[in-house]
Amino acid sequence: MSEGVSQKDEHWRRTRSLMILHLVIWFVFSYVTHTFAGSLNEMSFIGFPVGYYMAAQGSLLVFVIQLFVFVRQQDAIDRDCGMAEEE
Repeated sequence: MSEGVSQKDEHWRRTRSLMILHLVIWFVFSYVTHTFAGSLNEMSFIGFPVGYYMAAQGSLLVFVIQLFVFVRQQDAIDRDCGMAEEE
């Protein structure tokens, strides 16, 4: 860590950046994908229109995967900054 920056400040900076990234991903799969579902229906995935698939299954799958990825990334940040919980 750079000189003059406490572990707590570094932890918060990295946590905030991670949170913003995941909120942007969440927003894209919650709103943007559904907004363009009509256009996406021109393509198909496993025999279903992509817009339908993303609205019905794809977004939910992305959210579950995103949750597990976020937890792993946050745990790595916690450990790097010395703020991990005892196991």
